[in-house]
Parts: sequence; C-alpha cells; structure tokens
Amino acid sequence: MSTITQTKPTDNRPGVGAPWWKFPIVWLVVSGPLIVVVASLNMVAIAVRHVDPVLDTTQMAKEASKPGHAPAVQGRNRAADTAMQPAEH
Repeated sequence: MSTITQTKPTDNRPGVGAPWWKFPIVWLVVSGPLIVVVASLNMVAIAVRHVDPVLDTTQMAKEASKPGHAPAVQGRNRAADTAMQPAEH
C-alpha cells in the first residue's frame, strides 16, 4: 500500500498570514472614526471647561422697557410701518 503525502500549498502572496495591524488599509479604515472620536472628546472638554453663563432675562426686560432700548423686532416693524405710508405733498 502506498501512502500519499499531502503537502501544504505554498502561498506566495504578500501579507498572507501576517497580523491584521501590518496591513495599511486597516489603519486607513480605522483612522477615520478614531479621529472623529478624539475630536468629539476634545469638543466635550472645551464645552465643559468654558461654560457660558445663564443670562438674567428679568434684567433684559427692564432694560428693554427703557425709552430708546426697544427690541429689534419692534424697531424693525416701526420702521417698516412708516416707510409704507404714502408721502404727503
């Protein structure tokens, strides 16, 4: 009885059997989301460190009631109303 020996075919392709981190395409795919995560964490850190103060709306209402400090919408509407009136001869 003859024995047949099976030999493992040799694969001469570059990178076959190499670990995943040695392929450049892996780093290209992973780097995009990794950059986004790092940037978002930086934005969160900036937002936490530099919190804007809450504005006091009661003080703003008092200042708006003073003459000459009308809100922009009222001033705009008043200017539009006077511009639409016909000129008198």
